[in-house]
Amino acid sequence: MIMKKIYILTLGCLLVAFSGCKKFVDVNQNPNSPTDVSEALILSPLEVSISSSLFAGNVSNIVLQYMQVMALNQTYPNAGTYLMYNTDINGDWITVYSTELNNLVTLTKKATANGNFKYAGISKILTAYTLGTATDLWGDIPYSDAFKGVATLQPKYDAQKDIYTSIQGLLDEAIADIAKNTGTSPAADDLYYNGDMAKWTKLAYTLKARYYMHLTKAPGYTAAAQSQLALTALQNGMAATSDDLKMTYTGSAGTENPWQQNFISASTIILSSTFVNGFTTRNDPRLTKMVAPATQTGLYTGRVIGTEGIGSLESYSRPGAYYAGSSAFTYLVTYEEALFLKAEATFRISGATAAAPIYQSAVTTHMDRLGVTSAASAAYLASRALTTTNALQYIIEEKGISNFLSMETWVDWRRTGNPPLTKVLNALSEIPRRILYPQVEQIANPQGIQSAKLTDRLWWDAQ
Repeated sequence: MIMKKIYILTLGCLLVAFSGCKKFVDVNQNPNSPTDVSEALILSPLEVSISSSLFAGNVSNIVLQYMQVMALNQTYPNAGTYLMYNTDINGDWITVYSTELNNLVTLTKKATANGNFKYAGISKILTAYTLGTATDLWGDIPYSDAFKGVATLQPKYDAQKDIYTSIQGLLDEAIADIAKNTGTSPAADDLYYNGDMAKWTKLAYTLKARYYMHLTKAPGYTAAAQSQLALTALQNGMAATSDDLKMTYTGSAGTENPWQQNFISASTIILSSTFVNGFTTRNDPRLTKMVAPATQTGLYTGRVIGTEGIGSLESYSRPGAYYAGSSAFTYLVTYEEALFLKAEATFRISGATAAAPIYQSAVTTHMDRLGVTSAASAAYLASRALTTTNALQYIIEEKGISNFLSMETWVDWRRTGNPPLTKVLNALSEIPRRILYPQVEQIANPQGIQSAKLTDRLWWDAQ
């Protein structure tokens, strides 16, 4: 199991820190344990948890090994060779359900009851994002029957198809709530957008497009129809890198970027040879921007997953400072993703020629973000021009590079087969297509689906 430093700000601790005293104290109520708290005090720790413990948490480290982006400097078998026990995922399930979804449901109810519809809209968007992440890991999960306290201790599981319907419904409701423009406005307590509701609305439309495109090969859906829905949503989606959904970290002790903590020398996590060598194969100018040379050799070297023995940790590369510096942002959803979604959807409907300028814009935007020169960017794009035969592969490959350290790359691989991957050395199975259900859930709420294996396909991942 991957060991890492996890950032968790629990609501309980935060409430104690912000509790106050009245002039006349009710002896029947502990002033240090308030029974009610404002939306502002709920939102901030939720945003921290989603960024640090979901987007950059334990399960993302595992998924990125499946995608051969990360590797462990450990002897096999390990997570990178597809070893997993149900206990390995206990913490991730608890993060999703106890820390995040449970408190998001509370925030939505409170904000709606108080008429603070901006908070309600934000909460519904974050609920959709968290649900989307969870169902893409596990498939069928509890939702509609959950969060009812002791009334329902063993909630039924919703089919993944129904979860996707709920996600789109939540995003539609969020857009409508924000449009009401009533109630208290978030400000510094909104660690993502500082209360900029126009950006939240753009995010909601971009997420709608993301989740439409996830279903391009789902039973009963067509790629063309999903692509058209995505293109319609993207008309109101992200329009610039300033619209990115990202989390700021100061870099001081206790507030470092979680990826910096995942890759610190005390861990055994480094970059894989598949990822690092890909830059050389493509003659990609982003190598020095995204990958740090090994401190021991000064070379750009990834570890071959499944290799026998343990190498010198400092002979391998880690991510560069842009993504894994102590004060770097975490990029949960980016403008580049919106452009690549548009490029893919356009290709599926209108072909490679129509998709090409959108694809070029997406790649150039990422190059510009990293500080690659326009000449180097243009030369690279000339070598990666779209054709009818390579368009889908190139769009998804380039999307994966710009979505560095995002679990979206695993979704895209499962639904498109890109980037092309083969199972690693000494693999225990074929490349996993799902995550095991956690032992804590198997004990507390037994369900037949919990016997699913890593190589079993989710509903939308049909053959």
